[in-house]
Amino acid sequence: MFSTDQPRVPNALIGSTSPYLLQHAYNPVQWYPWGEAALEKARSENKLLLVSIGYSACHWCHVMERESFEDEEVAAVMNKSFVCIKVDREERPDLDQVYMDAVQLMTGRGGWPLNVIALPDQRPVYGGTYFPKEQWREILLRVAAMFREDAARCEMYAAELAEGVRKLGQVPLMPVTAEADAFPDHAAMLQAWSSGWDKDNGGPLRAPKFPLPDSYRYLLAAAVQCGDIAAEAHVHHTLLMMGRGGIYDQIGGGFARYSTDLYWKVPHFEKMLYDNALLLSLYADAYRRTGDAEYAFIIRHTIDWLRRDMLGAGGVYFSALDADSEGVEGKYYCWNPDELQSLLGEDFVFGRDYFHIREEGYWEHDLYIPLRKKPDEEWAAAYGLSLQAFQARCESIRHLLLTARSKRVPPGIDDKFLCSWNALLLTGLLDAAGALKDDTLQSYALELAQAIRRVFVKDAGQLIHHATARTHGLHSEVPGFLDDYACMIEAFLQLWSCTGAEDDLQLAVDLSHTVEREFSASDTGLCWYTSSKAESLFARKQEVQDNVIPSGNAVMAHNFLRMARIFGDTAVEQRCRRMLQALKEDTVKSVPWYSRWARVWLELEHGSEVVVSGPEARAWQTELRAAYLPLSLLAVAHASSDTPLLSKRHHTDRTKIYICRNHVCEAPLDGLDQALQQLGA
Repeated sequence: MFSTDQPRVPNALIGSTSPYLLQHAYNPVQWYPWGEAALEKARSENKLLLVSIGYSACHWCHVMERESFEDEEVAAVMNKSFVCIKVDREERPDLDQVYMDAVQLMTGRGGWPLNVIALPDQRPVYGGTYFPKEQWREILLRVAAMFREDAARCEMYAAELAEGVRKLGQVPLMPVTAEADAFPDHAAMLQAWSSGWDKDNGGPLRAPKFPLPDSYRYLLAAAVQCGDIAAEAHVHHTLLMMGRGGIYDQIGGGFARYSTDLYWKVPHFEKMLYDNALLLSLYADAYRRTGDAEYAFIIRHTIDWLRRDMLGAGGVYFSALDADSEGVEGKYYCWNPDELQSLLGEDFVFGRDYFHIREEGYWEHDLYIPLRKKPDEEWAAAYGLSLQAFQARCESIRHLLLTARSKRVPPGIDDKFLCSWNALLLTGLLDAAGALKDDTLQSYALELAQAIRRVFVKDAGQLIHHATARTHGLHSEVPGFLDDYACMIEAFLQLWSCTGAEDDLQLAVDLSHTVEREFSASDTGLCWYTSSKAESLFARKQEVQDNVIPSGNAVMAHNFLRMARIFGDTAVEQRCRRMLQALKEDTVKSVPWYSRWARVWLELEHGSEVVVSGPEARAWQTELRAAYLPLSLLAVAHASSDTPLLSKRHHTDRTKIYICRNHVCEAPLDGLDQALQQLGA
């Protein structure tokens, strides 16, 4: 560990903007940020690169730092034989992707911290995730010796591995056939998927459990479209179990990244902006479908947390909260019964029972994770209270506990702003505002949209990937990646759908032109993850698989479909179809991991465009946004417009709704109820 009789000397990370890199700025390891200085040093001194990738909220990253990177003996080995580079995976997802692919090819698994040893030209030769101190030291010595004694062997292995990563990062060109263009059988896909469902606890029948929001948005839409009652029930069961479990912060709001068990009980306590942004959209869909007040509570409670703990002074939102506080995972969020007794007094038994501070909620070290097991209606009946009185008592207890918790040492916050994650939140806020018919939530969305434009949008349709509000004034401008552009286009198409503002639509158009120019792979119709103007790495990747965050390519396919319908552009729709065809086989075989692709297929086949115009357009639009219409593109014609979808549809005398499907428009309707009936809401 650090010597106590000498001052700590910073390394080259001290000038970084990333909270994660700054966490390592006083390690005895002579870390460099990724950049030409470090790469040139490796080339000129013929030293191996040691690239260590993580993020600020990563628990095992902190463990490896304490065990190895703060140890002077281990640091001496690293400094002698390697040029050591620290990378924040959220600032440089392009680096994380190619090195993660390499480690998965080498070991069959991945994760963070991600540690890769590479030749001076960036090509990897060894890699893995977390290593205990002695194993890590032994690996360093062994690989350094191999590089000294058998460089030719290292070169051969690096060449093979780099070629494997390149192939893994590209989707092969598929022949366009009638079979490839045929629509998938969604009912059959749902049936195959159902074999892996946890019927008791919701979600998949495995642990850990991640709340994959886009998967469940597709599952709900497909279940409704196919009339699959069991599939729809599984979605609602999953969402209620998640919202009542320990993965959801019952006191302060917001979801943790995943549950470590089958029961949604013990979370990995870090909270990420992207999870909560996407979950707002999912719970908004569920509320539209059912009107269940529990969904509305989770939406509002999550937004309260976002605005309280995650909103930066510039109007955009921070990236993450750490899992640890005071070096202990989950310490901030868990409770000891004696502490609760002193805080709640005569309400202790009520609060203990409601939040299961007993056997069901026990975690470790006499600490309990608050969770719920049944709906408030059942609790209220058991206590002989009206639902309103019962929930008021619960809120009083939450407020007391939240106030007490705020006096604890909080988890660290990753205060950088990421473009794609803020764009996802803009979409989530718009969905929440529409589902709940809430003008205040709509105002939050509009405020965020303005801040996003100010922080991330440059001239000529260019985006930056991240920014910082750090007081030392440094501002990193890594160019935007595909998911930044895709999520921004999606968000501003959604914003235009709600506001009808032409400048929102124009921004989406400008950004899509940048995607066409700088990201397109002409042979498949898919897009590269990095711009043609970005730094050249040893491999370039086409990201296609959906995970917690849907892939940039899948979101762009969705964007292309919606823009084709807005502008009546059949060439753009063909681009969407080519992208869908390239991934159709994977989508059908592995729908949970290609769920956004599946949703685009569903919308291509069953989607509609809905335009409302006239003196009651705003009121009717409010009702349409609150209805469950997952495959419909909504638009409002507040004024005359040359946009093809709105052209000649502006009225001032009488309110009308136009419904179009598959390039065919029906006669305009004069009644809202009639339109909702035709749309199946």
